[in-house]
Amino acid sequence: MAAPSADRRIVIENAAIATVDAHDTEYASGYLVVAGNRIESLGPGRAPENLENVVRRIDATGHLVTPGLVNTHHHFYQWITRGLATDHNLFDWLVALYPTWARIDEPMVRAAARGSLAMMARGGVTTAMDHHYVFPRGSGDLSGAIIGAASEMGVRFTLARGSMDRSEKDGGLPPDFAVETTEGALAATEETVKRYHDASFDAMTQVAVAPCSPFSISTELLREGAALGRRLGVRMHTHGSETVEEEKFCHELFGMGPTDYFESTGFLGEDVWMAHCVHMNDSDIAAFARTKTGVAHCPSSNARLAAGIARVPDMLKAGVPVGLGVDGTASNESGELHTELRNALLINRLGAHREAALNARQALRLGTYGGAQVLGRADSVGSLEAGKLADLVLWKVDGLGHSTIADPVTALVFGAAAPVTASFVNGRQIVENDHLLTVDEDTIAREARTEAQRLARIAAQG
Repeated sequence: MAAPSADRRIVIENAAIATVDAHDTEYASGYLVVAGNRIESLGPGRAPENLENVVRRIDATGHLVTPGLVNTHHHFYQWITRGLATDHNLFDWLVALYPTWARIDEPMVRAAARGSLAMMARGGVTTAMDHHYVFPRGSGDLSGAIIGAASEMGVRFTLARGSMDRSEKDGGLPPDFAVETTEGALAATEETVKRYHDASFDAMTQVAVAPCSPFSISTELLREGAALGRRLGVRMHTHGSETVEEEKFCHELFGMGPTDYFESTGFLGEDVWMAHCVHMNDSDIAAFARTKTGVAHCPSSNARLAAGIARVPDMLKAGVPVGLGVDGTASNESGELHTELRNALLINRLGAHREAALNARQALRLGTYGGAQVLGRADSVGSLEAGKLADLVLWKVDGLGHSTIADPVTALVFGAAAPVTASFVNGRQIVENDHLLTVDEDTIAREARTEAQRLARIAAQG
């Protein structure tokens, strides 16, 4: 979708503004001017007078304006397998669901992607990502279906093109027909990058190289994936240190823990981010800090699968880039990132640092600038600053759920999920009063339900 013309301005006034810039600048009542797809100016008080070509003025009284939320880990296809295996740990959950996931096809993936994206976008996500790693033979153009859904929704998007080459016969978890060959996975990943990746400042679609996890990929795929990502100049992503079972698996198979294993294959670095990172010792955190490897923190999924509490305060203190992730909606049925602001704060306070673990502004930073860092987009999104892309959200904080919380950032993070009055991506509004403007939500819900039922029937037939 084309960006709005640079000579057309939108003026937002009378808003509380949390910029999440390097100084955490905030305005109790301020303005923000959007010109085309960029933030032109912002500050306290009223907008400058005599602005030309103002096509819209928004009185944002009673609202908090923040950068759009950035999701750093997800599996869209799981939207059509929600509510299953609800009392399982990670390994048992994977064993229970892989036989179903191995039967997905292009229509299912398209419907699931639309559902996942719609739920996130409606709740303030402006930059999304999907780690898709299940490519059953004959299933169609799954990457194209996912990228098409994101384009239709109007969100900024990173496809982490995943892969698996270690099936049950090789000691992995996925069924044999759900994995690719090592060579096939690398070739398909390279083709996806060359076809879809846009390296420009205002890119709407980017692609990362993303082998799935230590227990579903070969060492060769991990090592060659890192080399491929660096040759193509794109980021890399995988799962790491999610459970104690994974740690045991890595020690038994590779003779070392997950972090040392990743480093031995070249899969640590400032161009890498890792999902979960729950079971990290001091040495692991130091390695991530030294290499500037990023972390996608998924608090609800970690709790849902009883994985544990990630050491986010220690990571942040060490200088590790950390963002927030929904994770697949088979392990986070709500599929909403704005609830992860609250969950990240509350769950981390159950850990060793207790009430000093995270505060409201740190949680907001995780969900905005931290996520942009992890995805390699911090120069263009993640904070409200002149010259950055116009990805921003107006949260209503003067209604029933928030009006008695004086501080708007505290209201957003500690309070109930705040209504989204408006969400802009690339200067284009995609949400108004909690409803999507680019797609029909009822149609998406109906189609996703139809495909979920079709998948359940196919899986039941074996």
